[in-house]
Amino acid sequence: MGDGEMECFGPAAIYLRKPERERIEAQNTPFDAKTAYFVVDADEMYLKGTLQSKEGGKATVKTHSGKTVTVKEDEIFPMNPPKFDKIEDMAMMTHLNEPAVLYNLKERYAAWMIYTYSGLFCVTVNPYKWLPVYDSVVVTGYRGKKRIEAPPHIFSISDNAYQFMLTDRENQSILITGESGAGKTVNTKRVIQYFATIAVSGGAKKQEPVPGKMQGSLEDQIIAANPLLEAYGNAKTVRNDNSSRFGKFIRIHFATTGKLASADIETYLLEKSRVTFQLSAERSYHIFYQLMTGHKPELLEALLITTNPFDYPMISQGEVTVKSINDVEEFIATDTAIDILGFTAEEKIAIYKLTGAVMHHGGMKFKQKQREEQAEPDGTEVADKIAYLMGLNSADMLKALCYPRVKVGNEMVTKGQTVPQVNNAVSALCKSVYEKMFLWMVVRINEMLDTKQPRQFFIGVLDIAGFEIFDFNSLEQLCINFTNEKLQQFFNHHMFVLEQEEYKKEGIEWEFIDFGMDLAACIELIEKPMGIFSILEEECMFPKATDTSFKNKLHDQHLGKSSAFQKPKPAKGKAEAHFSLVHYAGTVDYNIVGWLDKNKDPLNDSVVQLYQKSSVKLLSFLYAAHAGAEAEGGGGKKGGKKKGGSFQTVSALFRENLGKLMTNLRSTHPHFVRCLIPNESKTPGLMENFLVIHQLRCNGVLEGIRICRKGFPSRILYGDFKQRYKVLNASVIPEGQFIDNKKASEKLLGSIDVDHTQYKFGHTKVFFKAGLLGTLEEMRDEKLASLVTMTQALCRGYVMRKEFVKMMERREAIYSIQYNIRSFMNVKHWPWMKLYFKIKPLLKSAETEKEMAAMKENYEKMKEDLTKALAKKKELEEKMVSLLQEKNDLQLQVASESENLSDAEERCEGLIKSKIQLEAKLKETTERLEDEEEINAELTAKKRKLEDECSELKKDIDDLELTLAKVEKEKHATENKVKNLTEEMASQDESIAKLTKEKKALQEAHQQTLDDLQAEEDKVNTLTKSKSKLEQQVDDLEGSLEQEKKLRMDLERAKRKLEGDLKLAQESIMDLENDKQQSEEKIKKKDFEISQFLSKIEDEQSLGAQLQKKIKELQARIEELEEEIEAERAARAKVEKQRADLSRELEEISERLEEAGGATAAQIEMNKKREAEFQKLRRDLEESTLQHEATAAALRKKQADSVAELGEQIDNLQRVKQKLEKEKSEYKMEIDDLSSNMEAVAKAKTNLEKICRTLEDQASELKTKNDELVRQLNDISAQKARLQTENGEFGRQMEEKEALVSQLTRGKQAYTQQIEELKRHIEEEVKAKNALAHAVQSARHDCDLLREQFEEEQEAKAELQRGMSKANSEVAQWRTKYETDAIQRTEELEESKKKLAQRLQDAEESIEAVNSKCASLEKTKQRLQGEVEDLMIDVERANALAANLDKKQRNFDKVLAEWKQKYEEGQAELEGAQKEARSLSTEIFKMKNSYEEALDQLETLKRENKNLQQEISDLTEQLGETGKSIHELEKAKKTVESEKAEIQTALEEAEGTLEHEESKILRVQLELNQVKSEIDRKLAEKDEEIEQIKRNSQRVMDSMQSTLDSEIRSRNDALRVKKKMEGDLNEMEIQLSHANRQAAEAQKQLRNVQGQLKDAQLHLDEAVRGQEDMKEQVAMVERRNNLMQAEIEELRAALEQTERGRKVAEQELVDASERVGLLHSQNTSLINTKKKLEADLVQIQGEVEDSVQEARNAEEKAKKAITDAAMMAEELKKEQDTSAHLERMKKNLEVTVKDLQHRLDEAENLAMKGGKKQLQKLESRVRELESEVEAEQRRGADAVKGVRKYERRVKELTYQTEEDKKNVTRLQDLVDKLQLKVKAYKRQAEEAEEQANTHLSRYRKVQHEMEEAQERADIAESQVNKLRAKSRDAGKGKEVAE
Repeated sequence: MGDGEMECFGPAAIYLRKPERERIEAQNTPFDAKTAYFVVDADEMYLKGTLQSKEGGKATVKTHSGKTVTVKEDEIFPMNPPKFDKIEDMAMMTHLNEPAVLYNLKERYAAWMIYTYSGLFCVTVNPYKWLPVYDSVVVTGYRGKKRIEAPPHIFSISDNAYQFMLTDRENQSILITGESGAGKTVNTKRVIQYFATIAVSGGAKKQEPVPGKMQGSLEDQIIAANPLLEAYGNAKTVRNDNSSRFGKFIRIHFATTGKLASADIETYLLEKSRVTFQLSAERSYHIFYQLMTGHKPELLEALLITTNPFDYPMISQGEVTVKSINDVEEFIATDTAIDILGFTAEEKIAIYKLTGAVMHHGGMKFKQKQREEQAEPDGTEVADKIAYLMGLNSADMLKALCYPRVKVGNEMVTKGQTVPQVNNAVSALCKSVYEKMFLWMVVRINEMLDTKQPRQFFIGVLDIAGFEIFDFNSLEQLCINFTNEKLQQFFNHHMFVLEQEEYKKEGIEWEFIDFGMDLAACIELIEKPMGIFSILEEECMFPKATDTSFKNKLHDQHLGKSSAFQKPKPAKGKAEAHFSLVHYAGTVDYNIVGWLDKNKDPLNDSVVQLYQKSSVKLLSFLYAAHAGAEAEGGGGKKGGKKKGGSFQTVSALFRENLGKLMTNLRSTHPHFVRCLIPNESKTPGLMENFLVIHQLRCNGVLEGIRICRKGFPSRILYGDFKQRYKVLNASVIPEGQFIDNKKASEKLLGSIDVDHTQYKFGHTKVFFKAGLLGTLEEMRDEKLASLVTMTQALCRGYVMRKEFVKMMERREAIYSIQYNIRSFMNVKHWPWMKLYFKIKPLLKSAETEKEMAAMKENYEKMKEDLTKALAKKKELEEKMVSLLQEKNDLQLQVASESENLSDAEERCEGLIKSKIQLEAKLKETTERLEDEEEINAELTAKKRKLEDECSELKKDIDDLELTLAKVEKEKHATENKVKNLTEEMASQDESIAKLTKEKKALQEAHQQTLDDLQAEEDKVNTLTKSKSKLEQQVDDLEGSLEQEKKLRMDLERAKRKLEGDLKLAQESIMDLENDKQQSEEKIKKKDFEISQFLSKIEDEQSLGAQLQKKIKELQARIEELEEEIEAERAARAKVEKQRADLSRELEEISERLEEAGGATAAQIEMNKKREAEFQKLRRDLEESTLQHEATAAALRKKQADSVAELGEQIDNLQRVKQKLEKEKSEYKMEIDDLSSNMEAVAKAKTNLEKICRTLEDQASELKTKNDELVRQLNDISAQKARLQTENGEFGRQMEEKEALVSQLTRGKQAYTQQIEELKRHIEEEVKAKNALAHAVQSARHDCDLLREQFEEEQEAKAELQRGMSKANSEVAQWRTKYETDAIQRTEELEESKKKLAQRLQDAEESIEAVNSKCASLEKTKQRLQGEVEDLMIDVERANALAANLDKKQRNFDKVLAEWKQKYEEGQAELEGAQKEARSLSTEIFKMKNSYEEALDQLETLKRENKNLQQEISDLTEQLGETGKSIHELEKAKKTVESEKAEIQTALEEAEGTLEHEESKILRVQLELNQVKSEIDRKLAEKDEEIEQIKRNSQRVMDSMQSTLDSEIRSRNDALRVKKKMEGDLNEMEIQLSHANRQAAEAQKQLRNVQGQLKDAQLHLDEAVRGQEDMKEQVAMVERRNNLMQAEIEELRAALEQTERGRKVAEQELVDASERVGLLHSQNTSLINTKKKLEADLVQIQGEVEDSVQEARNAEEKAKKAITDAAMMAEELKKEQDTSAHLERMKKNLEVTVKDLQHRLDEAENLAMKGGKKQLQKLESRVRELESEVEAEQRRGADAVKGVRKYERRVKELTYQTEEDKKNVTRLQDLVDKLQLKVKAYKRQAEEAEEQANTHLSRYRKVQHEMEEAQERADIAESQVNKLRAKSRDAGKGKEVAE
């Protein structure tokens, strides 16, 4: 099958067969069959080499690596010619041996051809990566093809079996064997896939799913059986993550038409022990971990299990997760397979329940009764769960486990069980339930796969483990190896039967050798009577039989009597072996411990009886056929008969199943597949020689080769043999008469000198033994070489003779011409001759004229024909040129289109992957949004609850002092909780710094609260002195109440936050405790390993003692070593002691922490009793907390260092142990090496001493760190004292403010003159009040209009949604068309979604602003009772609501516009649009709710305003008595106004500064975006340039390669011409000139490549310069950011100053200052975000520098390749010069030969005269010239070798170029990653910009609210003045009345 025929396999063709060009090159490769050998090597097993010599049974071989070795002759193996390289059928090789098979497999595996034939075998090697050789195209390519017509493949085996079944009407079987991880299960799946594809049953109509019936087609069910069987039968092992732990024989039945009819499955040797025990690197069956994924929460509840595998000890002894397996996806596949296979819902839940019960069994615990050996349950919780899942009674089950009923004689008695016996019984029950359930599932699957359709034939697929040879081999290994022994016997017999049929058909007489008998000894030893299985079953019948008695019987029966049974050799370091069996794959040592129990597989009959009565039908069904002791005892003879029938051992059941399997296989035509593991590390492309040879021996491939070598593996048809080998002795076959091909072959072989016993003649073919055909090939090559040489000599002689004849003819002609010319010269002047010359032309002149005219016409006609022909020729040439140009253009276009297509496919795959990832992210974001909405609802409920609490607090005004006391107590309790929290979190390194900062922040807030409280108290005292009336006291109490409510709310928030932190801390402490336990377990494991190491060291000491007795000279040396070992033990004891000291120190630390906790509790009590000493105790407690934290951190670090030290010491001990083992092995080999090992031990000891010294240094460093922590604590205390002094300074400033107030009080009389003006203002305010009332009414009217407009917008929204639903159908039609556009716009959708989320957040913030406004209005109401103008507040609120509604309306308009635009732009965005519509609907719903809540709040405020108006009317009467306080209030007002003006100016300055900074931030962001876009553009340009350079380089290299190939071909042609004909000088000159022109073109192309590479270098330099410019720009941006950060820090200080000023003002100003502080914190978070972005930018720069460095490395490699190419070109030029020199010499020789020929002619003329001496001289000269010609031939051969050398160099350069391409690809990937990161940073910058905008809007909103508050305060003051004026008028009126 050529390359054209291989195109039917598509992309898989290169993985199936090597291309035709490679096959031709292999045939032309020179090869010396006499010297090419494989040689045995200790490291690589076999190496290729060249035989140097053979003598004395030894052979000297020089390997290809240059090493020369001398080995025995039987350790070298002949190599096959190169044409057999990567051969598809290894049985066709000339030399069949192990290294030939190994290297053929290795070379094919390196080319990813994983399937290879070996005779009847198909050998497959696991590639450990996905190969495109199983696609539907490949299935179609193999369908209907014979084995010889297609490359090796599992599909070829499957199709041949299918075709044989149809043609031969015979059942078929495919036997797939191999080790775990070799790919058996995968190949089994491929076989089933192939049959399900080519033999689809068809015609089945779809039916409704019925429980218990088939769900899906038969093909689906056959394929679906795999996931279920893998879930319950596959597990992770050391070699394979998905290893089948059972064997299976799948029979696929076909109807007479070849369509699928049904299927069934038989299983063998399920590994039950894995249910209860796993190694550390393995895990149990997949189903356990699938159930615990939590994919189905209802299953977790039904099975009473958790998602933590470590809660179940039985399945968590090894690993619990596998990287290559997704348990969630596998569980979905398993659950789906159960449904497809037709299990009912009841059966499904029963399977899961029994699986869960098996998991729970591992948690059952039993303890020993006191003073008894009887076991009793240690808790019944797990037992209750098991009983519930299995439908049992818990008490009965525990009783049956601890007190089982056994049969003694004819009575049933209760037997007591020990704890180990109970645990063993539980394990046996687990394994039994799991096995029976697995077998039941197989039966149910077979029932479902049985379609009851007529079936005629079947194809069976056997997937079973291969031969196993482990260090510890038990009964399971014996069963597996016995199975493989039987299968190998079956293969040997089958193979020989086929050979025998071939020999019978050909009539060859050959002695019958039954190769199956080779294995008979081992098989009979195992299965025959008194064999191993027979003795094992006999021992199981005796109650008192033990492992020892079983071993003794085996040794007595077989040791020394059977060659296959041997006594094992004791091996040091391996498990004990009791006997050895000689298998075909090697000798295996078996350990018989526990075989009797495994074979009997005993169960607790009492528990089994409970199972039979279980309410779970599946469990009772599984054990319905089990006959227990009670049933056996009650039936007399029948009972005894039943017992004998029911007592079936594991080995007997195994033999029965194996017998059935072998019967099935014997009735079929078998096909064999052998799977191999290439390496242990799962590395693709790597093959370990020893591992592969071991498997080839184990799975019978080499055994098949051995059988093949016994027969006649090579065979050729007689006609082909005669045609090919007739040249060996052509005289035997007479010419000119007919002779039969068979007789001709017989005569031919009879006349040749070969071993005539090595071949046989059949009817149509001649058969050869292995190796003879290679000998005939060598003889044929030698004969052809001699014939060619003779032919060349004859040709040269003939040519020279012909030339000599021509020369003689030319000489005679010259003589004739000379004679005629002399005669003419004599008569030329004779007169008659002159007359004759004149008359002669005139005689025929007329005829001549006619002839001339005819010739002229003919000439003209031919001239016209010539012009036409030339024109036509020119036209055709032009057309040919154009066609050639079109052909080249089309070829280029096809190549570019194919490249574009591949690139588009890759991009499409990447986009699909990114789409899947983005959809997953979108889903996560949606879920997160829903969670946030739930959290928002919870916060709203909490807010309402807090409002209710505030209303309750309003009622408790009279109990203010009690509330204050409670607040103080809660405050103290909170502080105590903080202190307890800091003590409990001492064990967390990362959390200490964070909590310390939070604690300091709380302390500062508390101190600030105390300062505010002190200021308010001073203010209350001054007001108390100036005011003596009850209203003033009420005002003071209200102000203090307001402060305390705020303080309480703050404390409540702090309390909740601290409680949450406490919970987090407790959880983290629990995690740390778990980590501690795990580390303790690891330490225990390390201790156990150390004990093992010590035991091994003791063994080595005993061995040293034996050596000491044998070697007396080294006794003193060995004693010194033992003393050093004792010293190491002492060091280990010291380490153990240090570890114990550390554990004691850890316990002391924990006790100290508990004592500290107690001390803290005591201090809490003292705080309650002594509140006066609060400050002092707090300082002491803080100091103790810091000290505890420092101590805990130091001890924790010390503990970690000690653990690390222990690990290092353990590693050192392991190294010492390895060195001692090395010394022990060297004692046996060489005694002199003891001194060097002693020095190594001494070095290890010095290393330990160095480690001790380093540990002491670390301890001193820890002490210094502790001192530093103490100094830091002192610094903190000093800082605290400094803060207290600053607090005092603030107090003095407050006193100065009070003095200023008193001065203003003294100047109050100055304001009496302004009272009259205030009266006029009052009148004006009354008018304004009326106007505001009208404004309120108009605002309400506007609100109604807005409400109607909002409803209209909602209706428009609904219409839009209806339009969207209508458009969804159109979207579905256009979806496929615009799918790529949707993928590209996914990122835009993400950004729009983020914007919508931002709008949602803004809406929530507006709601919070409305709520804060409500709270501020309530505070204003309480603070300004007695003020009249509350309607102004309502108007302001209405205006604010109207503005918010307008803003919302605009937002809705924007959203609607965006939706319309999206609807018009792309209808393919269906899914994203639906999600956005849902988010918009939720947003509208929230907006509507917020709007309704705002309206409700407006109504409530109106009602409260009415109540306040009533209260105002009451207070106006009281205000008449407060006239005296007006002047004081006016002074206070002036003070507040002045302070307000100052704060206003400060705020304006801060706002200006902030706006300036924001503009700077915007400019910087714009610059950063420009820089990023510039970077992206430059990267894109560089990518295009690199891609262009890659394409140009590739074209140049392709042209170079083609040029070099043509050069090589021309050189080969020249060599062949030189060997054939040395006389064809003209052809040689033509070829040489052609080669020179090609070489010149190659040099030109090389120069072009060098120029292009220089251009690439220039481009790279420009890219580097661009990167440096970008670095400078980034540095400038960083400097600007630093300046901005400094300015923001100054702004922060200014804002803090304004905060301190605002504290003195009204409560509204305090709130505003707090909001400004919030804005400041958000700005600082924005700064942190900026720093993070800058850090990411620095990281990008580092990555860019790495990419630049890689580019430079690639550039250096390219330069190196250029220099190599230049050197190669120079060498090529030298070789061409040499060739030209040779050609010149050749020409000279030819001239010489001609000269000699001329001399020879003259010599022949002179020979007649007798010159013999001269003839001898000439002959000697001829001989000299011939020697010179031979020398020139040798030089030509050397030149050919040089050309081959350069060809190899060219190949190396080609490989290096491919590596450079890979590097460029890797750089491209890196650039793509950087681009993705740049995009991510762009998105982060945009988010930061949005956050800055939101913060700016918040700041402006706060400023606006503050201005509104100021205005309201001014209005209130004017109203108060008016009321005062009214009260004065009323007072004057009363005085006038009096």
